[in-house]
Amino acid sequence: MKVRVAINGFGTIGKRVADAISLQKDMEVVGVTKTKPDFEAKLAVKRYKLYAAIPEKAEAFDKAGVPIEGTIDDLLEKVDIVVDCSPGKVGAENKPKYEKAGVKAIFQGGEKANVAEVSFNALANYDEARGKNFVRVVSCNTTGLVRLLYLVKENFGIRKVRAVMIRRVVDPKEDKKGLVNGIAPNPVAVPSHHGPDVQTVLPDVKIVTTAFKVPTTLMHVHSIMIELEKDAKAEDVLEVLEGEPRILLISEEDGFTSTAKVIEFAREFRKRYDLFENVVWRESISVVDGELYVTQAIHQEAIVVPENVDAIRAMFELADKEESMKVTNETLEIGKLKL
Repeated sequence: MKVRVAINGFGTIGKRVADAISLQKDMEVVGVTKTKPDFEAKLAVKRYKLYAAIPEKAEAFDKAGVPIEGTIDDLLEKVDIVVDCSPGKVGAENKPKYEKAGVKAIFQGGEKANVAEVSFNALANYDEARGKNFVRVVSCNTTGLVRLLYLVKENFGIRKVRAVMIRRVVDPKEDKKGLVNGIAPNPVAVPSHHGPDVQTVLPDVKIVTTAFKVPTTLMHVHSIMIELEKDAKAEDVLEVLEGEPRILLISEEDGFTSTAKVIEFAREFRKRYDLFENVVWRESISVVDGELYVTQAIHQEAIVVPENVDAIRAMFELADKEESMKVTNETLEIGKLKL
């Protein structure tokens, strides 16, 4: 069976998901959508069949000389599932259209959890998405937190988590918004949304999060403190993390002194410098009085991409967790960058 996939929104996440799905033998990209005939639409049409995301704007594509195959309504007639990569909250507005068309749908972390039957992370709750019609892949920060916390929970147990999110303010291409010279608590009140979002996947993990926006576009950084249930040493944690391909361990000794250096490294090996892995500093891992400390960096443009691919397999019951993650890892070369 080859699952026929539509990508609704060929932007930061959508184009990466489309390219990742194109590498899978058990799925294919039937078409992608854009709301307007901008440069991304002109790039999209070189690789995929393009459709207008807003039917009323189809004429604008013709006037701009950008060929389209039709509208989103036409595309939905040809697919089994749509990966909605629209801006936050737009996905929920699109859901009735998917229900009417009788297709499954994956939503991104910018939507509220109740848009879907389950919030998804491949490592933590793959089986909960099996056979589901509507699944939400949690946000970039939540994906990074859940991966790490799942591994710690399964191996050492967790009493409580405190985490500080140091967030990039916008994605690189967003030139109309963002901080220039400041640090913004986001939100000022505790907790930030990340802790409750983690609990949509790991409901039994006690976690409190705070978040701050800083004037950078490259990556997020997490400072995480975890009270463990079992005695453990830093070496024990390192061993667990080294065994998971979706964790990339780096070291200050190799020159990784900031997220800028991490991205520079990725530029040498990955298209668009995409990092699908949690990037964890080895030196940050320590255990003091039963509390684990970890610092990790999250590439917000790419980390959720493998989760979208695995979610499709779970929803159509094409493979079990281990098989799906293995195939996704191999096709995206996840785990190959370890030093």
